Amino acid sequence: MQKNITEFIRDHKFFKTLLESIPCSVMIVDDKLRVHVINDFLQRAFALDKDSIITKQRTIGDVIRCFEASSEQRFCDFEGICPDCQIMTVAYKALNGGKVNRQRVRIQSIEGQQRSKLELLASASPFEYKSDQFAILLLEDITELTQLRRQAKMQTMFAGLVGQDSKMLDLFDSIEELAQVDVSVLIQGESGTGKELVALAIHREGKRKDKPFVTVNCGAIPETLLESELFGHIRGAFTGATRDKKGRFEMADGGTIFLDELGDISPMMQVKLLRVLQEGTFERVGSEITTKVNVRVISASNIDIQKEVAAGRIREDLYYRLCVVPLYIPPLRERRNDIELLINHFLKEAVVELDREMTVLSPEALKIMMNYNWPGNIRELQNAIKYALVKCKGQVIESHHLPQFLTSKKNNVETVSVKKRVRKRKLNAQNVLKTLRKTEGNKVEASRLLGVSRATLYRFLQDTEIST
Repeated sequence: MQKNITEFIRDHKFFKTLLESIPCSVMIVDDKLRVHVINDFLQRAFALDKDSIITKQRTIGDVIRCFEASSEQRFCDFEGICPDCQIMTVAYKALNGGKVNRQRVRIQSIEGQQRSKLELLASASPFEYKSDQFAILLLEDITELTQLRRQAKMQTMFAGLVGQDSKMLDLFDSIEELAQVDVSVLIQGESGTGKELVALAIHREGKRKDKPFVTVNCGAIPETLLESELFGHIRGAFTGATRDKKGRFEMADGGTIFLDELGDISPMMQVKLLRVLQEGTFERVGSEITTKVNVRVISASNIDIQKEVAAGRIREDLYYRLCVVPLYIPPLRERRNDIELLINHFLKEAVVELDREMTVLSPEALKIMMNYNWPGNIRELQNAIKYALVKCKGQVIESHHLPQFLTSKKNNVETVSVKKRVRKRKLNAQNVLKTLRKTEGNKVEASRLLGVSRATLYRFLQDTEIST
């Protein structure tokens, strides 16, 4: 009788010893994502009954005690991949013959009534045993390391970006991850939040850092000239074309092109841009010679591109080409604990730029700046610092040195913020408990009745510590 993979590992001392000597969690899964083998390290890390896991061939979600799997077990297989599971995506790639090397993933692991947010590095390799496909998954727990790194990043710069707010630290992590993979990124955020800086950070931290980084402000270039700017032209192609000219895509070959204000591109240009993204080829204006380039595309917009797609102003196929990974930069009003840090940073820069002695803000001036809503975000803050420094003749910036818009009472942020918080509040404990009782604890049905996403309901339950 032929042995299955579990018996094979158990009966071969070398493979068993090798498995147990690996200093991280290891599991072997089949093409249905059922776990056949786990090592002792994983068993200890997740407090598992190894025999129960093996004999019942549990899912990955069972083994890592995933909160999503415990809530929605039907998703934890190939019949319905859980939209929140990153580990399953890694396993799926390996089962299709690919290899994954240390991809960062995040999970919520549950033990009893306690939930823990874990950050893991997931690696996966495919292999075949008796014509059956398997994947070996390695999970390294980097939760503590990530927390230490975040603490070390407090009040520091990362790739030209300044921030200590948790939202910014998450953004820094995303930049590090995206720098290692060559995928298209769509950066969204309000004007003045630093979208170009984020794009440049991804470029500088990645494999293309020694190659060109080329910026195109699509909203600032007339539609009649944008094609020539992007793809170049040959002499005589149009009136004024007195010589051949390379386009931005050609100049960025091997590097990164940053397309700012994506929402301003015309339908005709969207079609031509789509071809470059699909095939990597284009023709200069007036030429019949096809040029091929290898360019990473990062785009940005200060408007909601998904709404533009729904309205038919942006092609859906172009959106999915440009937005393999979306990034959102929070406005300054959503990360207020960064304001003082940014003030000090820009003040030091401005002092050097204007050749002034070291200058500080008075407590009153600082309070005014902290209470302002900053609709123009980082750019507005930077300009306000320079204005105050020009007005100030001494070494202390007082409130009367600040721009007038800062000292206007109508810009008091506290009243506006309270209204926004009340308006945005969608859930309350009484309604949630009532709905959960009505659905007999079914959170998917409860989230539907409450009119929120499943993730929003889970976060509310976690934040309010409501027992379900």
